[in-house]
Amino acid sequence: MEAPKTSDVVLVGGNSHPELVNLISQRLGVKVGGCAVYHKTNRETMVEIGDSVRGKDIYIIQTGTKDVNNNIMELLIMAYACKTSSAKSIVGVIPYLPYSKQCKMRKRGSIVSKLLAQMMCKSGLTHIITMDLHQKEIQGFFDCPVDNLRASPFLLQYIQECIPDYRNSVIVARNPGTAKKATSYAERLRLGIAVIHGEQKESESDEVDGRYSPPTLPRSRTMDAGVGVPVHIAKEKPPINVVGDVGGRIAIMVDDLIDDVQSFVAASEVLKERGAYKIYVLATHGLLSSDAPRLIEDSPIDEVVVTNTIPHELQKMQCHKIKTVDISILLSEAIRRIHNKESMSYLFKNVTLED
Repeated sequence: MEAPKTSDVVLVGGNSHPELVNLISQRLGVKVGGCAVYHKTNRETMVEIGDSVRGKDIYIIQTGTKDVNNNIMELLIMAYACKTSSAKSIVGVIPYLPYSKQCKMRKRGSIVSKLLAQMMCKSGLTHIITMDLHQKEIQGFFDCPVDNLRASPFLLQYIQECIPDYRNSVIVARNPGTAKKATSYAERLRLGIAVIHGEQKESESDEVDGRYSPPTLPRSRTMDAGVGVPVHIAKEKPPINVVGDVGGRIAIMVDDLIDDVQSFVAASEVLKERGAYKIYVLATHGLLSSDAPRLIEDSPIDEVVVTNTIPHELQKMQCHKIKTVDISILLSEAIRRIHNKESMSYLFKNVTLED
């Protein structure tokens, strides 16, 4: 890979994923800048930048892991330290954007990903590079440019090169919400698609706190025929069912994030019952929280393939079914193009709204 044209580029890494920082540094041929990020005895985050950053382009590489709140504070403090040290531009390379699942309003909650976006822009970040956002609309929360890269070419390549007899596969959507992503994979590989319908969703607590209290009956004559505000009919979850034929086929489930694996395990059991003889799970971000490795090990899933946007070496030691695809070359190329003021369109070639 052609190195950046000038020496004005400075790579800075937080504590979230040192291995990825080193891989990007090697691919770009740029030494990682001297930056110490540590915690004091009172758990406050301290950042000390050892090299001069005045008038330079700073690339801060920090992803979201299980220690998510510390990751965010490290990123914000590093960005602000560079801003107050007169850096020319500060680009946040955040392969997995934390809190991206909290991008919709839920009852009396809040849209946390918008809050995080505002904090990042305020701290001094002038550009964001990320991968496979949970919802593409999150880009609109930022007041700076966002490049939402795609890992699907790497996962498609894995299917073609590492899954024997992949032509006998069927791409499976774990729920109707992921059908668009599954369709995108199926069209590129010229394969069929199946959708699992009726999966049990996470139930929200129904506390008696006044939010479900019935409205008072109106006194206006215009509503006399009715009974006030009509109640929204509750959804009846159908029994779990597979739409599509998976008998005697390799089932490949695709998603953007695999964290709590119970839904994947339940889906794999249904697929096994329907005659799938091998089951793969492909996802961009592998958080694999709590006892996910044990659940995967004991499940009918044959292989879980994730990229290295999030470190998961410990989980791989606990479960031999977890495989990793390296995407550092994509992040390195994005940094190189942005620094050399080249077009990013090549990295988004053939990317559609469904991807």
